[in-house]
Amino acid sequence: MNKFGLVYENAIGENIPGKVNVKPVTYEVSGIKVAGNLYLPPDFDENNSYAAISVAHPNGGSKEQVAGLYAQKLAELGYVTLASDARYQGASEGQPRNRDYPENRIEDVSGMIDYLISLDYVNNDRTASLGICGGAGYTLAAAQQDKRINAVAVLSMFNTGRIRRNGFLDSEIELIQEKLQKGANARNKLLEGEILYEGDNPEMTEEELRKMMESLPEGLYRDGVEYYGITHYHPNANSRYTTESLPKLLAFDVDDRMDLISQPLLMMAGDVADTKYMTDSAFEKAVNAKNKELFLIEGASHIQTYWVEEYIDKVVDKLEEFFNDNL
Repeated sequence: MNKFGLVYENAIGENIPGKVNVKPVTYEVSGIKVAGNLYLPPDFDENNSYAAISVAHPNGGSKEQVAGLYAQKLAELGYVTLASDARYQGASEGQPRNRDYPENRIEDVSGMIDYLISLDYVNNDRTASLGICGGAGYTLAAAQQDKRINAVAVLSMFNTGRIRRNGFLDSEIELIQEKLQKGANARNKLLEGEILYEGDNPEMTEEELRKMMESLPEGLYRDGVEYYGITHYHPNANSRYTTESLPKLLAFDVDDRMDLISQPLLMMAGDVADTKYMTDSAFEKAVNAKNKELFLIEGASHIQTYWVEEYIDKVVDKLEEFFNDNL
């Protein structure tokens, strides 16, 4: 029922003078129209100069979920922020739908920076990026290349290439060549006009979703079904991706060039998250990052950093400290 389609707790329902306002915007990245939400800080004055932060959403997520939540929280601290749907996903354009090429997601982050610095009230020397889950991995990859990202922070980082290649917890290494061949076959099918997908988003009742949860082990995937399917459902969020994306996904690994990050770096993860091993690995390889810090959220799992107020407060406090010091 939210006017802007936002589904997180305490989301903006209307723009009130003097408070954080949200403005739907569109812009292009490589000729494809992108849909974003621009968050403006309290008492915004277009004649002032502001630091600005892009916020990249998780794999299969949308700008109206956790990315929007943290964009709003950062705007409350005085930053101009932008949460946008990745191309080929959500309200953004791009065909075939749900194509998941790492190079596209990386360019989406730089595209958000492009849009922010096009605004007269944004200080081009004070732009930064925050990424969450899959968006965190792609934000790290963007920061390796794009030094307009003057500071980079990530939360609950998910190294999509490593997961698609090796499986969760590196449990499917023996299947790598099979996945590559599957992707090649799907690309041939695409040439014939048939689009194949990995995963699916069937219409399921809450009862059916909860039964699915019972069949899954505790952790990322069970919590994800609840978050995306029940408590924070948004119709633009879709976890499937084109099978022809597999070869490009398997060839990507954010760890490969972490030494290129020279900017201030903050990596945050729940200390009991089953995905923490990916944060640990990338952080260790960021040998040239400035003022780098690993911040662990005590008691938090991966998905809980998206919505549990206690953990959100800790993340926002740390982001405030980090961006104040480095922007």
